[in-house]
Amino acid sequence: MTVSAPRLSPGIKRLALASVLVIGAVVVWMMTQDSKDGGERKTSNGASDTRITASAKPALSVMAVTPQSVEWLRVLPANGNIAAWQEVVISAEISDLRLTEVQVNVGDRVQKGQVLARISRDSVEAALSESRATVAEVEAMLAEARANGDRARQYQATGFMSAQQINQYLTAEKTALARLNAARARLQAEQLRLAQTAVRAPDDGVISARTATVGSMAQPGQELFRLIRGGRLEWRAEVSAADLGRLKPGVKAMLTAPDGARVQGRVRMVAPTVDPQTLNGLVYVDLPIAETGNTLRAGSFARGEFELGRERAMSLPQSAVLLRDGFSYVFRLDDRNTVTQTKVAVGQRMGDQIEIVSGIAADARVVASGAGFLADGDRVRVVAAPVTASGKP
Repeated sequence: MTVSAPRLSPGIKRLALASVLVIGAVVVWMMTQDSKDGGERKTSNGASDTRITASAKPALSVMAVTPQSVEWLRVLPANGNIAAWQEVVISAEISDLRLTEVQVNVGDRVQKGQVLARISRDSVEAALSESRATVAEVEAMLAEARANGDRARQYQATGFMSAQQINQYLTAEKTALARLNAARARLQAEQLRLAQTAVRAPDDGVISARTATVGSMAQPGQELFRLIRGGRLEWRAEVSAADLGRLKPGVKAMLTAPDGARVQGRVRMVAPTVDPQTLNGLVYVDLPIAETGNTLRAGSFARGEFELGRERAMSLPQSAVLLRDGFSYVFRLDDRNTVTQTKVAVGQRMGDQIEIVSGIAADARVVASGAGFLADGDRVRVVAAPVTASGKP
């Protein structure tokens, strides 16, 4: 037996279709209102019911650090050249004679009186022999003149000899004595010339230059060698006129040699004048002789620092200080771990620490590292510093 579905009248069908159309229109209208209001729901009095449920996430995980109060060694940096304390020019004292031997070279350490070079002495020895013969001849003439003078003095009272003859004998005696003195003077001069054929070191030191060559003609005043007296060197540091008053004899100076070695010296003298063009003055620093020729050499450039004493100072790690546009900044942390870019004035550096002169308080918290990745107003997450094997952060 088959059961057929009841047939709907045309009026009921039209009513159902109209209901579906009305419901669809209402849904489309509600969706249009939601898109216009940006997805917000309105209450009966028109107020927005939207709430931000997501909070801002920290920009970076950082460690915080506070300035340390340390005893800081105050230093005054300077640059300058290494020079000889005194450099002696050694030359020949006789002329027109050839150099026959040169016994030293540049860099040799010599003693006072040591022979550096020899000059031909043949002609000087010949002249010396001639002077000795002249002295002997004049001595014989003086002996004869003295004998005649003694006889003349004996007969002077008796009248046996005339006054004119007596006067001639006495005059001859005086003349012979004068000639002897002159001959002896010439002999001494030749002996001195013979001694000058050996060029000797006037003091202990190091030969810094040599122009003497075998076979060349020696001339008075012509440079043969240069000698650094005592092997002593000094650092001639250039210091601004404003800082010269902070230095005085005896102040320690620490130099960095060209090979990286550290050499300590002491201020010997501060120049009384200042260069009007550079407005810098020279400070002369004595250096230890033991370093001469090892790490320091005359003519080389060196950097150094003068130690001015110790003072209390506030410092931060260099990683906490950011350089931007020629100024130094730190990122200061507040109670909500929000960073604020703060300009600071910095001083000298020592190791991985940098002096903070002004800009922050002594108890301020700042970002220890990674400041280059932060911007003013960023919120960060502060983490504890890692503990080392010694138990210290």
